Amino acid sequence: MLMNTRPDPTPAAHDRVYRRLRTLIMHGEIAPGHALTLRGIGQDFGVSMTPAREAVRRLVAEGALTLSSSGRVSTPELSPDRIEELAALRSLIEVELASRALPRAHMALIERMAIINASVSEMVVKQDAVGYIRTNLEFHRALYLRAQAPAMLAMAETVWLQLGPTMRALYGRLRQKEPPHNHRLILAALKAGDEPGLRLAVRSDVTQGLRMLAR
Repeated sequence: MLMNTRPDPTPAAHDRVYRRLRTLIMHGEIAPGHALTLRGIGQDFGVSMTPAREAVRRLVAEGALTLSSSGRVSTPELSPDRIEELAALRSLIEVELASRALPRAHMALIERMAIINASVSEMVVKQDAVGYIRTNLEFHRALYLRAQAPAMLAMAETVWLQLGPTMRALYGRLRQKEPPHNHRLILAALKAGDEPGLRLAVRSDVTQGLRMLAR
């Protein structure tokens, strides 16, 4: 399931495992409800049980993994109500981030986002779900970094993390064949300095698919 890596003898081994597992989950590389074991994580990353346990503890605290009363660790299987809640959070947080970023959205940023969006289109053509999720989040993160609101961005990333496996399931259901239309609207609003248009485009982009999945 996970790629083997060389053992890391440093005290920060748990941080390396945490960051790599976090990325795998956020990008939908691990399916919803997939069980993980400390022994398996340790083998995959070449670490002992202690850093594996610490990485899992941090991810459980962030909602990226669930821990049952029996001690079973797995990626979350979200209920429709939970998906709706997280979609609403994305709308609130990301619309505000985009609005704050707009005054600092210089042409170089818009051009970079257009290049990232071309990569999103490539992933759609390839039907690469993980690549699509990764490049889609890269598109949004590039804009939100300009908001200069690190606490708010951290909250957005926590929501992305909780939704990662579900986003993979959503992609499979949509069978998307074209890049997101709302990305073009986001870019157009940035070029025009159109804050209401930008807020509408971001809200639509981050909620439409998820709310379909919650039905």
